[in-house]
Amino acid sequence: MLGHSARFHPRQVRSAGRSELNDRHENGCTATEVAADEECLKLITYFDERQRVGHRFVAEAMLGLYEQRRVATSIVLRGIAGFGSRHQFRTDQSLSLSEDPAVAVIAVDAKPVIEGLIEPILALEKRGLISLERARLLRDDIHSIELSDQYPEETRLTIYVGRKERLYGVPAYIALCDLLYRRQLAGASVFLGVDGTARGQRERAQFFGRNADVPMMIIAVGSGERIGRLLPEIGGLLRRPVVTLERVRVCKRDGELLERPHALPGTDEHGLALWQKLMVYSSESARCDGMPIHRALIHRLRKHESSHGATVLRGIWGFHGDHAPHGDKLLSLSRHVPVVTIIIDTPNNIAASFDVVDEITREQGLVTSEMVPALAAVDDHGDSGPRIAHHRY
Repeated sequence: MLGHSARFHPRQVRSAGRSELNDRHENGCTATEVAADEECLKLITYFDERQRVGHRFVAEAMLGLYEQRRVATSIVLRGIAGFGSRHQFRTDQSLSLSEDPAVAVIAVDAKPVIEGLIEPILALEKRGLISLERARLLRDDIHSIELSDQYPEETRLTIYVGRKERLYGVPAYIALCDLLYRRQLAGASVFLGVDGTARGQRERAQFFGRNADVPMMIIAVGSGERIGRLLPEIGGLLRRPVVTLERVRVCKRDGELLERPHALPGTDEHGLALWQKLMVYSSESARCDGMPIHRALIHRLRKHESSHGATVLRGIWGFHGDHAPHGDKLLSLSRHVPVVTIIIDTPNNIAASFDVVDEITREQGLVTSEMVPALAAVDDHGDSGPRIAHHRY
């Protein structure tokens, strides 16, 4: 499956007519499911998988809540390395990760839906990190969109598909990565979920089952102009497309320093805290001084006592720069799958962390930065929840 790529020809774009939208509304879909283009929020939680609330794991209780609230899209991703505010190190090189891996749970929906989830999510988590991020949600009837004004730098495009979804006889994620590569985006990585919701329906991976609709997530980075032109092709290929768009800055590409992260203030004009996020895309086989890039980053960042933590996610397919889409090779001794290291912290700490990132990615890797308008570090004593800051930059 992962040892080949595919070529295909886009077919005509399909539109969802008004009658089809009315049918979905009458069949019990929420108003947010009907909208084709809307502002939304992403609620992302980072915590250890074996945390419990009562007799259930936190992740299970969380996805039960997302199913109950019919959250448009959510996905559970298992990490392969990382550390949190307590700086306890976990890695796939030791049993600590297999016993209690880090997980990232991403939920996407309209602002009122996500804001209504914050209080019950805080009641579930004992320790972890919660972020709220702004995005634009597109689904069903996707047209060409002018993004150059709204996204003056670069754009992150996230596409949600089912695990067994296929296009022209090949897995959808392979066909989509091939399209993104041919349209000359800076890079794309595919991540396999183990649980989630798709249009409000719970879809979890099972040992015996087809798992056809268990969510996968394709993260791509490119110019707003190119992605705006690409959206109708994606909408025409997928049966029921769901994508999000977010503003990012590309700081490094293939070792070349393009720009440093934005120099943000610590708070907005109302005194609400501002945060920043770095995402470092590399390959699991990429090395820095003999150590995989993502492990070198975790080791170095963990030495900063003020750091809020970092999480590494492993993908199954992807590309960066001029390297064609690829995954594991059957007889390869090293893994060639993509990995992404996610670092969220204060603007001052991010500036210091970027110096580390810049040094470790001196030869390869794609690095992006962005503003995070709300963050809450949850501990055993609880938290009042994040408040969304506003800052134009």
